[in-house]
Amino acid sequence: MHILVLNAGSSSQKSELYDLGAALPPEPPTPIWSAQLDWHDADAATLTVKTGDRLTRELAKISRSAALSQLLSTLWQGPTQVIPSLEAIDGVGHRVVHGGQDYRASVVITPEVKAEIARLSCLAPNHNPANLEGIELMEQRLGDVPQVAVFDTAFHSQMPPAATTYSGPYDWLNQGIRRYGFHGISHQYCAHRAAELLGRDLAELRLVICHLGNGCSLSAVKGGHSIDTTMGFTPLDGLMMGTRSGSVDPGILIHLMRQGYTADQLDQMLNKDSGLKGISGVSHDWRQIEQAIAQGNDRATLARDMYLHSLKAHIGAMIMGLGGVDAIVFTAGIGEHAASVRTAVGDSLAFLGARIDAAKNDASPVDADIATAESTVRMLVIHTQEDWAIAKDCWRCLNPKSQHHGH
Repeated sequence: MHILVLNAGSSSQKSELYDLGAALPPEPPTPIWSAQLDWHDADAATLTVKTGDRLTRELAKISRSAALSQLLSTLWQGPTQVIPSLEAIDGVGHRVVHGGQDYRASVVITPEVKAEIARLSCLAPNHNPANLEGIELMEQRLGDVPQVAVFDTAFHSQMPPAATTYSGPYDWLNQGIRRYGFHGISHQYCAHRAAELLGRDLAELRLVICHLGNGCSLSAVKGGHSIDTTMGFTPLDGLMMGTRSGSVDPGILIHLMRQGYTADQLDQMLNKDSGLKGISGVSHDWRQIEQAIAQGNDRATLARDMYLHSLKAHIGAMIMGLGGVDAIVFTAGIGEHAASVRTAVGDSLAFLGARIDAAKNDASPVDADIATAESTVRMLVIHTQEDWAIAKDCWRCLNPKSQHHGH
């Protein structure tokens, strides 16, 4: 069974093709084809394709849908061909960032589902429209091949009302203004993977999962469920991020509006011109921040210190909500690759008996426990595999009679 995964982010489009049999494999298989579009600006992107061969192509003056069509053509044409034609695809799984209150699990896409994804675009303007574009392009190219929406909000949908309700007027709830949480596909994958690595039942673990990429969020996982998370009504809340501010005093926004700032200007400021990039003036990329610090750049140093301050404060809140912690999980670009960030967190948790093994931490660990043997808290680095999680959910939705309940 050939399952195509489309994972549209705000600045990239990742895609994988999996060849799955009658049962899901216990370990994540290697996709038979993977491709990525990285957008440099509105109409220019780099296309990278990996099969046995590797192909890189610069695309200029091109629309998103035309670029996606080029990406798909490499599946069945040219040196990276892995299938005879698009008819060989049996199902398509899409990451959809915002599922609102109604979608608490993955679903086969119908006209009603599409309408809801479109309606929720106002809450995730950088993501849901791109997700919808992919769905509609697949309809044009593949006709009636079933498509599945896998929602980034679903894993957090069982959080208790005390965690999801904002302390504004009660009527906000009737307007759907509440904490939804995001990165749920990644948080859920990492929770299950952590239990595997520790050889323990997920139901008995208290986990703080740190998804630290360009977007950053934490989740508190207890009994296998997300009981709290840092992102909120939108993916802008919580931690300081690559270009997003994270939590700021809402009074600042009122102050700026009174000075004449428009909603669009505030949106640009908070989503694109803030965070590591806004403070450092260098980049949203952690590696470039560290290079600038080494050259004596004071703003880059401030950006790093603020980022770590925000991260530690929010981890503390998650641990309090859990009533203790068995493991801290680091994942995504910064979480998986920035040893200095993991060290800083480990040092701050020393009062709980947490100890990081410096040699393990510096050795580019993947799916590994980097805590010392005597550490009271396990410290895990996990390579998040959102695309595999999406493929599995797609497979399950298309094989409803399957008794396979793996994760």
